[in-house]
Amino acid sequence: MEKFTTLSGVAAPLPMINVDTDMLIPKQFLKTIKRTGLGTHLFDEMRYGDDGKELPDFVLNKPAYRNAEILVAGDNFGCGSSREHAPWALLDFGIRCVIAPSFADIFYNNCFKNGILPIVLPQEDVDKLMDDADRGSNAIVTVDLAAQEVRGPDGGCISFDIDQFRKHCLLEGLDDIGLTLQKEEAISSFEAKRAETQSWA
Repeated sequence: MEKFTTLSGVAAPLPMINVDTDMLIPKQFLKTIKRTGLGTHLFDEMRYGDDGKELPDFVLNKPAYRNAEILVAGDNFGCGSSREHAPWALLDFGIRCVIAPSFADIFYNNCFKNGILPIVLPQEDVDKLMDDADRGSNAIVTVDLAAQEVRGPDGGCISFDIDQFRKHCLLEGLDDIGLTLQKEEAISSFEAKRAETQSWA
């Protein structure tokens, strides 16, 4: 998993509440277990018309936000089913951080496991960042995970809270497998000893 330290990028505004995982990645795209290729279908039903052509009014189809790395969203982001394809689609599109007043629990947890930083902020702070994001390609927001700060294009600074274990995992690029492999030497030692003492097992 890629480390998350400091991210400076365009922030896209999505002032919608209750954005569920089916909106993030519709069910017809869940047949794959690959984490790549899903970015094309992120927000598929909002990004494309029935003819498959892009809808120019959707935020991620606008030239200023095509390379957005931060999403500023409304309350209860990621609700609905527990599909892990939702953070996969965000990450494959290029989104590394989502800022919202609240998240659905399972989606929130899945973000950390896939290298995405979900930041919970009070509504008034989200509103400020939403205004910043409305500036288009000038909406450069910096997220400093080590300092636990979000800095806007005008230099304004907002602090955020995060579980320290999850912070450590993101800073070091450790998913569940990476955490396990940190104990590889101890695991190998245990298995070798067990093979000697319990060869019948």
